[in-house]
Amino acid sequence: MSKAIRIHVNGGPEVMKWEDVPTPEPGPGEALIRQAAVGLNYIDVYFRTGLYKAPSMPLVIGQEGAGTVVAVGANVTTVAPGDRVAYAGSIGGYATQRVISADRLVKVPEAITFETAAAMMLQGMTAEYLVRRTYPVKPGDTIVVHAAAGGVGLILCQWAAHLGATVIGVVSNEEKAALAHANGAAHTVVGYGGLVAAVKRITGGAMVPVVYDSVGKDTFTTSLDCLAPLGLMASFGNASGPVPPVELGILAAKGSLYLTRPTLATYVAKRADLERSAAELFDVVAQGAVKIQVNQTFALQDAAAAHIALESRQTTGSTVLIP
Repeated sequence: MSKAIRIHVNGGPEVMKWEDVPTPEPGPGEALIRQAAVGLNYIDVYFRTGLYKAPSMPLVIGQEGAGTVVAVGANVTTVAPGDRVAYAGSIGGYATQRVISADRLVKVPEAITFETAAAMMLQGMTAEYLVRRTYPVKPGDTIVVHAAAGGVGLILCQWAAHLGATVIGVVSNEEKAALAHANGAAHTVVGYGGLVAAVKRITGGAMVPVVYDSVGKDTFTTSLDCLAPLGLMASFGNASGPVPPVELGILAAKGSLYLTRPTLATYVAKRADLERSAAELFDVVAQGAVKIQVNQTFALQDAAAAHIALESRQTTGSTVLIP
């Protein structure tokens, strides 16, 4: 038998139950992994509450983890038993053991711990596609990063600064401002009420070519107002709730703006893109350009407490759950 956190109905943190489950068998193209660490991400909250629809119930949430391959099914060539592996974007992570499509696994270099790997796959590859592909950040760019002291935010700040950009990090309090500043944010803004004025001042009125916004509903209009003409709004999360329907004319009125709602799943759908994204991430971490900060650790069975901390903005950096 294995253990897993399962939800039988959508709701608050209390709907997550620590239960015995049969150890799954890997089918063709699949691998069974014994998990050493599981990443905590806001998308887990979306599935728990029902904002994102569950494929079926009961549901094991969790999109990210790292561990050791125990067994493989037929026709698996990418990994073998004993390999250290990690993944992101495959639901079912809140478990001691899980089966996963083998082509979604990447091998983890020996220099990177399981906790670091579990903390960085989803958030780190999200940062990779945002700064390298959604809007390729260039030296001299000034950019805005919301939730700059969060898991993705801290990685975005460091990676963009490494690429030569000036980062304006938006945070919710002074403690988080200090953290974002220590991780590459040249400027920090507490709260988004004065953000547009701050961006105008910092850029001499030019505004910015891109805003990376994981907050959603509460910051949407503010983010658009920070953009220079032809600027890009990358709305990649909904921490404050989903953005309501948008009148497209607003993009014209505010300067022929671009708007995208990207997801990691699309950017790593092809095996080659997954391997490239993970390799870029491992590279910037190995060279020390990006430091992954596991600032909170919970036992997997205490996932409810971890969700409460995440939703009440008590966490910074990355959080991992230990089976």
